[in-house]
Amino acid sequence: MTRARDIGIRIGQGCPGHFNAITDVNGVRVGHSTIKQDLPNGRQVRTGVTIVEPRSGLTRLDPCFAGVHVLNGNGDATGLEWIREAGLLTTSIATTNTHSVGIVRDSLIALELEQQADSQALYWCMPVVMETFDGVLNDINGFHVQHEHVRQARDVAISGPVSEGSVGGGTGMICHEFKGGIGTASRLLNHAQGGWTVGALVQANHGQRASLLAEGYPVGRILAQQKLPSPFDAVNLCHPGMGSIVVILATDAPLLPHQCQRLAQRASIGIARTGGGTEDSSGDIFLAFSTGNTGLKPADYASRGPAVQVVTMLNNDYLTPLFQAAAEAVEEAIINAILAAGAEQVLHAKGVQGLQSDTLLQALQRCGWQADRTGVQGV
Repeated sequence: MTRARDIGIRIGQGCPGHFNAITDVNGVRVGHSTIKQDLPNGRQVRTGVTIVEPRSGLTRLDPCFAGVHVLNGNGDATGLEWIREAGLLTTSIATTNTHSVGIVRDSLIALELEQQADSQALYWCMPVVMETFDGVLNDINGFHVQHEHVRQARDVAISGPVSEGSVGGGTGMICHEFKGGIGTASRLLNHAQGGWTVGALVQANHGQRASLLAEGYPVGRILAQQKLPSPFDAVNLCHPGMGSIVVILATDAPLLPHQCQRLAQRASIGIARTGGGTEDSSGDIFLAFSTGNTGLKPADYASRGPAVQVVTMLNNDYLTPLFQAAAEAVEEAIINAILAAGAEQVLHAKGVQGLQSDTLLQALQRCGWQADRTGVQGV
């Protein structure tokens, strides 16, 4: 799996965390279930589910403050209205394809019921499920995502390195007319900035090839001149680059809901820095949550909890480095998604081409870029 820093691409000025992934935020876990099948009728299945667990245990028992931002609303997600209203994330987060949102949501409820230790609790659950459209590469109307795939993604969710590219919910996604999918990155603030971590995970299915930027360089102009095949050449779509991107941001900084919303807004900057965010036909929905406050009242209607809840809030004067970290992490996560999908070196469904690292480096060099070896992972 090739990542940006493996080939000398250094995004921004910040320092990545140990895994350079959303899992650098303590307690956050990620799991995938990937579905790839070639059906007898000639259709191809390229889809799946990705799950992000905000806490090491059930989030409903230790909710997180959270906020939402929508850059462009040509998309959908469940569970966001309560977050907007109450500022609380009480469930796992899942990403999948547009037509599988319902079954993933229902499956998350069923799986959480299995873990309910207190049968007396008045149980309710509104899971967060986000989507992007994989119908160009996937038999989306075959409804191939099933309960067992959600269970599998939940069961394999771990902290540590995160698989990227054509995995989980990102299996059938296209990014800037190349193979896209799941990408992740993180930033670790220095001691003077608070020492907090910000991690991003994207499901990237957006963008036009000619607009692609890498480390600020207009590589898309070079790549567009090479007349590489586009998956939109073979389908009746008038707008190459149609699709969406969903972003999940996590931090251990003690943010309140309105601050989480402000953090979520900064995902827009990371997307813009890679040349995205301008399509009408894109659903660009972002969620940010904070693990910095613990002991918030569990999600249980049968228990009212204390009348006063003591929480901690980061002084707004210290938010700027977090905003910078969020923008950089999202920018790098998108490039990681493209490179990881391109590194498979196989013919994807419908012939969509992966962007090979050598091809990207050649385009960067034609733009005047030079590799920063200090940005290479492990250097």
